[in-house]
Amino acid sequence: MDLPQNAFKRALKAASAQIGLWSSLSSNYSVEVIAGAGFDWILLDSEHSPADLENLLTQLQAAAAYPTHPVVRVAWNDMVTIKRVLDIGAQSLLVPYVSSAAEARSAVSYTRYPPAGVRGVAGTTRATRFGRVKDYARRAHEQICVLVQVETQPALENIDAICAVEGVDGVFIGPADLHASLGHVGEIANPKVKPLIDDAIRRIRKAGKAPGILTPSESDARHWLDCGALFVAVGADVGILARGAEVLAAKFKS
Repeated sequence: MDLPQNAFKRALKAASAQIGLWSSLSSNYSVEVIAGAGFDWILLDSEHSPADLENLLTQLQAAAAYPTHPVVRVAWNDMVTIKRVLDIGAQSLLVPYVSSAAEARSAVSYTRYPPAGVRGVAGTTRATRFGRVKDYARRAHEQICVLVQVETQPALENIDAICAVEGVDGVFIGPADLHASLGHVGEIANPKVKPLIDDAIRRIRKAGKAPGILTPSESDARHWLDCGALFVAVGADVGILARGAEVLAAKFKS
């Protein structure tokens, strides 16, 4: 059995824009619903959601039948967490709160087997198709996509150094935490911050990495795609459900 190919990673390398949807409902059933909707990728969130490892596994299994590529946001830049998420078959990871080149190098090292990194070796995992993928340990890194999340003022200042880290495939701008770091907590589209995001996206793209971002605003999404963003989440399952439910309820309330 051959190593599963990562079409999302290939698309980013080819500079083909990928449109995604955020998923925080922590449900394999809801993942199956949105995986068939036509998005290029979906973000399975385990940082700001109640998802645990076994629940995340069921979400990956639900997505597997569809062409939409699952990207897992791990809870933290942690060796054990990343190892376990890779073992259950995730091939693309979003690592939160990376603010320096050293932290980016650590994130990459957690996805690589020795001597290139420190990922622990296990032979009969879902990632290896239970031992059926030939030479998995030697080749796994070829299909693993490492995305690091920049979401603080120091991280913005260190973007060039972060982008220079070998093994980093993309850099995602975390708008909510970035606004908070810059003194605008609770906001995601402050006019003072948006030009900084524009500049960051252009710097990431110039460095040869894929820039990414999340926004529920169609105009902002199109603007950042024009700036050069290559993986853009244009909404979230929780928001779609909550706002859609409110609109429907309001139609029948005086």
